[in-house]
Amino acid sequence: MNSRSSSFSAQPRSRPPLPDRAISRRLSTLSGAELGQNGASTGSAEHEITEEIEKIKRYEDFTTIDWVQDAAREQLRRRARRRENAGFFEREGSLGWRHKLWDTYEAGQAWIVVTLVGAAIGLNAGFLNIVTEWLSDIKLGYCTTAFYLNESFCCWGGENGCDEWHRWSSFWPINYFLYFLFSILFALTSASLVKSFAPYAAGSGISEIKCIIAGFVMKGFLGFWTLLIKSISLPLAIASGLSVGKEGPSVHYAVCTGNVISRFFDKYKRNAANTREILSACAAAGVAVAFGSPIGGVLFSLEEMSSYFPLKTMWRSYFCALVATAAMNPFRTGQLVMFQVRYDRSWHFFEIIFFIFIGIFGGLYGAFVIKWNLRVQAFRKKYLSKYAVLEATLLAAGTAILCYPNMFLRIDMTESMEILFLECEGGHDYDGLCEAKNRWSMALSLAFATIMRTFLVIISYGCKVPAGIFVPSMAIGASFGRMIGILVQALHESFPNSRVFAACEPDVPCITPGTYAFLGAGAALSGIMHITVSVVVIMFELTGALTYILPTMIVVGVTKAVSDRFGVGGIADRMIWFNGFPFLDNKEEHMFGVPVSQVMTSEITSLPSSGLKLRELEALLSRSKYQGFPVIEDGTTKILLGYIGRTELRYAIDRTKKEGLISPNAKCLFNQPSSTAIRTPSISAPAITFDAIASSSGQQSVDFSRFVDPTPLAVHPRLPLETVMELFKKMGPRVILVEYRGRLAGLVTVKDCLKYQFKVEAQENPRDDSTFGERQEKLWDIINRVADWLADRIMSVSGGRIQLGGRGSNTRDPRDHLSPIQASSQHGILDGTEDDDAGVELQDR
Repeated sequence: MNSRSSSFSAQPRSRPPLPDRAISRRLSTLSGAELGQNGASTGSAEHEITEEIEKIKRYEDFTTIDWVQDAAREQLRRRARRRENAGFFEREGSLGWRHKLWDTYEAGQAWIVVTLVGAAIGLNAGFLNIVTEWLSDIKLGYCTTAFYLNESFCCWGGENGCDEWHRWSSFWPINYFLYFLFSILFALTSASLVKSFAPYAAGSGISEIKCIIAGFVMKGFLGFWTLLIKSISLPLAIASGLSVGKEGPSVHYAVCTGNVISRFFDKYKRNAANTREILSACAAAGVAVAFGSPIGGVLFSLEEMSSYFPLKTMWRSYFCALVATAAMNPFRTGQLVMFQVRYDRSWHFFEIIFFIFIGIFGGLYGAFVIKWNLRVQAFRKKYLSKYAVLEATLLAAGTAILCYPNMFLRIDMTESMEILFLECEGGHDYDGLCEAKNRWSMALSLAFATIMRTFLVIISYGCKVPAGIFVPSMAIGASFGRMIGILVQALHESFPNSRVFAACEPDVPCITPGTYAFLGAGAALSGIMHITVSVVVIMFELTGALTYILPTMIVVGVTKAVSDRFGVGGIADRMIWFNGFPFLDNKEEHMFGVPVSQVMTSEITSLPSSGLKLRELEALLSRSKYQGFPVIEDGTTKILLGYIGRTELRYAIDRTKKEGLISPNAKCLFNQPSSTAIRTPSISAPAITFDAIASSSGQQSVDFSRFVDPTPLAVHPRLPLETVMELFKKMGPRVILVEYRGRLAGLVTVKDCLKYQFKVEAQENPRDDSTFGERQEKLWDIINRVADWLADRIMSVSGGRIQLGGRGSNTRDPRDHLSPIQASSQHGILDGTEDDDAGVELQDR
C-alpha cells in the first residue's frame, strides 16, 4: 500500500479567499434534495444511477464492500421506494389493503428467505448423510437384502452386525485390495470434479466465508456451481478415507445455499448488509445440520464467523438452524443428537486432574497441527498446485494402506467416535474394546490411531477436495481421551484402596472411559479452532451428556489457555493470514501506541476539483489500479472535498463517451459550482450534467460532482492506530482519509493496518525461514527422484507400454496465487484498493 507514491493535480489556479473556499466546500456537500431543488426528479435520477453502479460492482472480484456507503445507498433506495409506492397507491385511489399487503410482504420477506434456506440446507444435509454413510460402508461390504442400505440400516436393531451384511470376501487380502481400490476411486472422482468445474469447492471454506461476511468479495465462491460440486464431491472425499471432515464444508454449502436462494429476492440481491444477515444465519444452520446442534450453530456463528451480529441476526440464525435440524431431521433417528449416550454415573472430584491433562493435550494438539499444517500448505502451494488430482489420489491411497490394519482408523471417523463415546455396560462393545484382557492392546491401538490420524490430518487438510477439520480433530481427541480413560480405569483396578480413589463406591464401576473420549473430542475441537462456548454447547447437543457440563467447561478452559500461549487464532484465522485476505479479527486486541500518521500512506493519487482534462483522467485510470481517489480543491492547498470510487468514476466516463458529445479536452469538475465559488478561468462554458448532455453538445466541461462522496470518513493524524482499527472493524469502510485542519494528509486501509501489525509481531518474534525453504527444496527433490524411479520401473515392467510423466496441468483455483501476509510485502494482501488480479483466473459460475 505504501507503494502508492504518485500524486496528480492540475495546473495551480488562483486561490480564492479562505472564507469563499470554506463556503464553497460547505455548499458542495449539500445534495439537490437537501437544498429542496427538484427533490422528486433528482432523487429518482440518483436512484437509477445508484442501481446501475451497483450492477457493475457485483461483477468486481477481490474487492471489499464499503459498509458505510452501502448503508447510505440503502437509505436512498428506501426513500425512492417510499416515493414510488406512495405515488402508485395514490394513483389507484387507495392507501388501504394493498399498501398494508405490500408492507407485510416487505417485512416478512426475511422470514420467507430464512425458511426456504433452512429447509433446503436440511434436505441437502440429510441427503449427503445418507450418501456418505453408504459410500463409507460399501468399501467394507454390502447388504444382501438391499444393496442401497448401509450397514446400520441393513442391521437395524442389531448391536454387533447381522447376517444380512456381508464382507466382500472371506479372504482378507481381497477385502484389503477392494478397500484400497474404492478409496482411490472416490478421491480421484472428487478431486477431478473440483478441479474441472468448481475450484472454490476445495477445502473447508470457513476462512473465506469469514472474510466474505466481513465484506470481501470473491466471485463464484458462493455460486451455484460451487454448491453443486461441493455437494457431490463431499461424500466422495469423506468416503475415500482421507482424514478430512464434512462439518467445515457443511458451513460452506449452507452459505452457498443461502446466497443462491436469496438472489431471487430483490431485497437481498441489491443490498449487501441484508445478504450478510442471511449468510450469518446460513453459517449457523451449516453447523446445526452437521452436528445436530442448532444452539451450538448459532453460538458458532456468533463466536467464530460473524464480525457483525446484531440481535436481529441472532434470531434469524436461530430460526434458520431450527428449520434445518428439527424440521428436516438430518440423522433420520427422530432425535437431534448424532451420538446418543447416557452416562448414568457422575464424575468424581479426583478426575479433574485427568481432565486438566486432556485439556492440555487439546491445546498442544491445536498448536502442533496449526504450525505444521501451514508448512504443508506452503509446500503444497509452491510445488503441488499443478498436481492437485494426483496428490489427493495418492493421499487416499496412502491413507487406505496405513489405516486398514487399525480397527479405529479403518471405519468412518463419525462411527469411530460413536463407539468410543459409549459406556461399556449395557452390551455395547466393539471388537473387545471393553474386555479387560484386551485393555493394553486397545490402549496401544488407540495411541497409534491418535498419532497416525494427527499425521494424516496435517498432510491431508488443504488438499484440493472438500475438506474440514472438525471431525478429524474430534476423532483424534476421542481416541486419546479413551486411551487415558482406559489407563485411569486400569490404575483404579490396580490400586482400588488408594486414598485417591476413596470417593469410588464399592461394587460399582468408578471410571467411565467413554466420558474421557467425550471430553477429549471437545478439547481437540477447541484447540484447533480456538473457540470455547460454542464447543461446550455443541458437545452437549451432540451427545445429550448434560451431566458433564462442569468437566467440559474445565477442559475447554484449559485448552483455550494453553492454545493462547502458542498464538492467537485458530486454524481458520491462520488460513486467512496464509491466503492474504484483508480481515481484522474482532477477537484480537492491540496496543501499538502510535498515531495513524505513522501507518498512513502520505503520497497519494488525488484529483483536483477542476482543471483536469478528460483524457488526462482516463490516462490516470489506466496507469493506476486503486479503487478510489480523494478529491481536493487543488494541488497546493489540498483542501479535502470528498472521495470518488473507481467504479463510479469509470461509469461516469463511459457514460460521457457513450453520448459522444464531449471533447477529450473537456474539463472535469468534481465540485458542484455555486454562486460563491470562484470558477477556474480555463473553463469557457458552464458545467453540464449528464441529463443535459444531449441539449448542450458544444460544452467544454462536464460535472462529476454527483458521483463524489462529499462526506468520506476522515480522522486526525494524531488519532491512535487502535481507534482506527476499531473503526474498520465496527463501521467497515473501505478507506479512511486522514486530514489535518481540512487539508488531506494521507489515507489508511485495512492493508496498512495489517502490514504494520505483522511488522510489529515480526520484530517482537523474529524468525529465520531460510532453512525452512531449503528443506522444502530438498523434500521436493526427493519426491521428484522417487517419482522418476517409479516411472522407470513401471515402464520397464510394462515393456514401455505404460509411461508416466508430464508436468501436470495448471490449477484453476484462484487461491493458489495468493500469498501470506508479510510486513514487507507490497502485494501480499488483497484489500480492494488495487484493481489488479495478479494473474488470477476469475470465473463467474
